[in-house]
Amino acid sequence: MSETRASRSIVAVTAHSGDFVWRAGGALAASAARGDAVKVICLSFGERGESQGLWAQPGMDVETVKRVRREEAEAAAAALGVEVDFYDLGDYPLVVPHEATERIVADLRAARPDVLLTHVADDPYNRDHNVAHETTLTTRMIAQAMGHDPATPPIGAAQVLMFEPHQPEMCGFRPNLLLDVTPVFDRKRKAMEAMSAQAHLVEYYTELGRRRGTQARRNGAPTDVVQAEAYQRVFPVVGGELG
Repeated sequence: MSETRASRSIVAVTAHSGDFVWRAGGALAASAARGDAVKVICLSFGERGESQGLWAQPGMDVETVKRVRREEAEAAAAALGVEVDFYDLGDYPLVVPHEATERIVADLRAARPDVLLTHVADDPYNRDHNVAHETTLTTRMIAQAMGHDPATPPIGAAQVLMFEPHQPEMCGFRPNLLLDVTPVFDRKRKAMEAMSAQAHLVEYYTELGRRRGTQARRNGAPTDVVQAEAYQRVFPVVGGELG
């Protein structure tokens, strides 16, 4: 008889409201389908730098862009089966004030994540991504501190996985996890199609998933793996045997 898998907690911290869809939508949907608690923290709506399709429309204004981006991200999160929270900190540049840091720490202590997903440490094209990465590590550290808000218990050593950036070769991205998302790719595709402000990215990330699926098969995955996402661990994995 197979052992029952314990449910886990997954938290993604992203710079802009579309990032969780393109880069980690499959992982989030797969976790939710397994019964895990999955929460996405969007630090901004990406209203200034990540909404090209909306700004191309005549008479557009920032509040309308933010409203549309929120609606799109909520629809995408529903398609993936995950919870999403918006911090509305602004983008280009993204600045995380002390109050927002404290809020993220409180969210982490409430969620008690086993895994955190976020951006790479150094994206030369989009420095907002770097800020989200550093914010994730900083808030993880604070949430682990015994002396921080003794009224709430500290979290454990949550693994941090960096999802694939748009131009990995420029960001020092070296994936050490190719995650099969084939069973939930229909959910990811639906979520991507909800992000109409960046509709040009749907086929890009569909094709990227196919390439990563091919690489997964070359690394020993079953032949029915078609779509995969790439991740790089920040911290080592602890095990009792080689392999």
